[in-house]
Amino acid sequence: MTQRPDGDDPDILLCPNGPMILRGHHVIRTEEGDEVETERPFNAVCRCGGTARPPWCDGTHKVLARGPARRR
Repeated sequence: MTQRPDGDDPDILLCPNGPMILRGHHVIRTEEGDEVETERPFNAVCRCGGTARPPWCDGTHKVLARGPARRR
């Protein structure tokens, strides 16, 4: 992460072809309407839709990137 002039790092970082990284405390609402609180200093949220443990990234995007048709 690059630092902003005020010294605060961004709370949300979108990784190219990868997950959304959340820094600090956040509450995520799933498609089913459930609310999940972040418990770690940094959390990776799936953006490819292929994870086996939603809403968290499990690295599936790496496999999808190698396959014939990449999901977006």
